[in-house]
Amino acid sequence: MRYLVLSDLHSNLEALEVALERARGLGYDRVLVLGDVVGYGPDPNPVIDVLRGLQNLTAIRGNHDKVAAGLEEGEDFNEAARTAALWTRGVLTPEARDFLRALPQGPRPFAPGRLLAHGSPCDEDRYLLDEREARRCFDGVRFDLCFFGHSHYPCAFSLDGSRVGLEPARGDAVVFRLAPGHRYLINPGSLGQPRDRNPKCSFAIFDDSAGAVAIHRVAYPHQVTRDKMLSAGLPAALGERLRLGV
Repeated sequence: MRYLVLSDLHSNLEALEVALERARGLGYDRVLVLGDVVGYGPDPNPVIDVLRGLQNLTAIRGNHDKVAAGLEEGEDFNEAARTAALWTRGVLTPEARDFLRALPQGPRPFAPGRLLAHGSPCDEDRYLLDEREARRCFDGVRFDLCFFGHSHYPCAFSLDGSRVGLEPARGDAVVFRLAPGHRYLINPGSLGQPRDRNPKCSFAIFDDSAGAVAIHRVAYPHQVTRDKMLSAGLPAALGERLRLGV
């Protein structure tokens, strides 16, 4: 089984289309989405329409999805993020809003011993950024492999016996080999708003039979997305982030 793993799409239609085109060439059987389908970007309804049309989709919610759907008010968001989330709420179609409201909370299993989470598998809204938090996850939740997002940084945490390791995914093609007996927390990076100073959209292909997770980075026309954001009246800084990958 080959899984396409997407996270933090953030209403970026151009990035989603480019990633799906590349992923079809690589081949996959199922699609896993780790939340934050919307927020920040200009195309929440088209992005949701694309996801709804995908076969064999398993998706969970993110914090921006909750605010855009009206499940939370985003009091802890910064000004730009909350402005974009409330703008999104105002433009969602009823069908798109229903899709977001129906997304389940993570962590959620997608196969035996394997989980999807938005942030930490201990708390969907908590960032997983360092080995200390990774150890808390390994100690507190049972899994062999967990895909997570939220931070927008592609990386892999591993547990080998009592040792927690961290390997960032640097470059445009990185493969994490899954060693027998080890446990893993893997972030595929952000499709719609990368923050690791690489503006190319990020996604993963998990090949179960090969025991490997490949992180792929693909260039997309971010200036088109940025111009749409400016035309919609979204904060200009959010569009500038796409150009810089920060």
